[in-house]
Amino acid sequence: MNIHEHQAKEILKEFGAPVSNGVVINSIDEIKEKISKLNTKEFVLKAQIHAGGRGKAGGVKLVKNISDLETEAEKMMGKTLITHQTGPEGKQVKRLYIEEASDISKEFYLSCLIDRESSKIVFISSTEGGMDIEKVAAETPKKITTNKIEFKKEGLNEKEIENIISIFKLDDKQKKIASKLLNSLYEIIIKKDASLIEINPLIITKSNNLVCLDAKMNFDDNAIFRHPEILKLRDLNEEEPAEIEASRHDLAYIKLNGSIGCMVNGAGLAMATMDIIKLYGEEPANFLDVGGGASKEKVSAAFKLILSDKNVKGILINIFGGIMRCDVLAQGVLDAAKEINLSVPLVVRLAGTNFKEGKEILDKSNLKILSASDLNDAAKKIVEAIK
Repeated sequence: MNIHEHQAKEILKEFGAPVSNGVVINSIDEIKEKISKLNTKEFVLKAQIHAGGRGKAGGVKLVKNISDLETEAEKMMGKTLITHQTGPEGKQVKRLYIEEASDISKEFYLSCLIDRESSKIVFISSTEGGMDIEKVAAETPKKITTNKIEFKKEGLNEKEIENIISIFKLDDKQKKIASKLLNSLYEIIIKKDASLIEINPLIITKSNNLVCLDAKMNFDDNAIFRHPEILKLRDLNEEEPAEIEASRHDLAYIKLNGSIGCMVNGAGLAMATMDIIKLYGEEPANFLDVGGGASKEKVSAAFKLILSDKNVKGILINIFGGIMRCDVLAQGVLDAAKEINLSVPLVVRLAGTNFKEGKEILDKSNLKILSASDLNDAAKKIVEAIK
């Protein structure tokens, strides 16, 4: 789960990290009242959307006075920002964040995340703040340091902290602030089940302080039940409607831009299914894992979810029955297809538990369903069918 910058900064502040003062507004009418809490004559106005690259898209503005602030806020509120992370459709700005402007001397990059490969907590540091870390890694990898930390309750020791911040070449005052910041990030990762915290940029001000000028946080969906205070921060306006619906049925669904809808049980099998569709020259419309023990109702909901995407020209169902029985899946698909009045080609590949019974249910349905002997055959048939 993602949250907005202003929400991430509130959490950072709660754990003692240095952030600039700011206020969030949901309406232009709130500006004058809320900025009275800020001690500044210059402001930074930031669009709050779940995507990076806001500055290049006109979503971050430095303004010199209240009059200009109101003018720029009116332009920004409701605007659709298109960045490298939003896709061509962009995202509409529905809330703004106004913070005190900072006198920047230097900009750094700092992040803390869970590394699943090593089962460690990783800190990434770079002197190239304000830039996409992927670009820095590709073009100037020597400007990045990575430190993997073993999980422990007592936090970071002095050596670990020095390794993380050595690339920044800080003075003694700044090192003390950095030490507290790093332990704050470490604590948030553990106590809040965050999967990523990114500070870009982390700045040194002209008064020699460290400040988190921007902040991004992601949280582990599988642990969110432990944190109702984090779940309250969820902004459904920032999420794909189909993905919101999928979460209500406990379905792992991600909308993509292709034309072939996929229903699969198991993440690995879903990835293989998407790959082979691409191999045959088409693009998947979604990633959808119905899980190992899906009910008939869950399968029906998944099928309706796929068909709600207007880009879908055909559907490929690829099920390997283990815990999940193929006859249960077949009945769920049949019920949904009859309710929706299926009008696109459907290819089904069943294998495993009760696959004969499942195939029989589909064969007797009088629906135009193509049966496939294996995954290769299934991909070939659905690509031919939509053409």
